[in-house]
Amino acid sequence: MVLDVLHPGQANVSKKDLESKLAKLYKSDESNVIVFGFRTQFGGGKSTGFALIYDNLEALKKFEPKYRLVRQGLADGTRTSRKQRKEKKNRMKKFRGIKKAKLASGDKKKK
Repeated sequence: MVLDVLHPGQANVSKKDLESKLAKLYKSDESNVIVFGFRTQFGGGKSTGFALIYDNLEALKKFEPKYRLVRQGLADGTRTSRKQRKEKKNRMKKFRGIKKAKLASGDKKKK
């Protein structure tokens, strides 16, 4: 749903506050509410963004993109370094088929 928030005299409203108010309003759990994409109108006093309310945590984890799950603290956002990912990609370019699948899974390559 599109959410318009009026907040005269304040810079903006925190997402946690919005989640708790929406959960209370729609009789849901706070962990099932996701708010994102807020932009403050020029001059302040009004913000517009999006909110999604899920039935349960399983549905939330199934349909939400991973980056938003990481923001909520529901998924692990750690990645390897950029250089390691590029080196792995270039190593995989040298193989095809089963050998490539073995390399991707982390097995040691045979020469």
